[in-house]
Amino acid sequence: MSQEKIRVLIAKPGLDGHDRGAKVICRALRDAGMEVIYTGLRRTPEEIVSAAVQEDVNVIGLSILSGAHGVLFPRILKLLREQGAADIPVIAGGIIPEKDIPKMKKLGVREIFLPGSSTQDIVRWIEDHVRGGNKA
Repeated sequence: MSQEKIRVLIAKPGLDGHDRGAKVICRALRDAGMEVIYTGLRRTPEEIVSAAVQEDVNVIGLSILSGAHGVLFPRILKLLREQGAADIPVIAGGIIPEKDIPKMKKLGVREIFLPGSSTQDIVRWIEDHVRGGNKA
């Protein structure tokens, strides 16, 4: 098991201007010993993928409340493939209708955490899938 810190990029794609939840997740991940890069609000898919590649992150976490996940998530996943970074797991949280979850997972989002998900569950998922090598 690697002793290097897990590096996580937390991003707010699109025009969504609310980031309290993303900041809570950033704090929980830091408290769990991870290195967190927060992109800030209103980032384009290109900015997110560029930052993830430049920062050599282990996981990308997308936070979205705007309802634009059906456009933004596929674009981010496509750009990751084009940059040769499709191996970086992408997880998401926020307001994502349950009926959209299977489609998002089929596109390549590894896990989706809805409102009410515990920060411990998110930390555990990241640790299990980065340190444990799980590909679920």
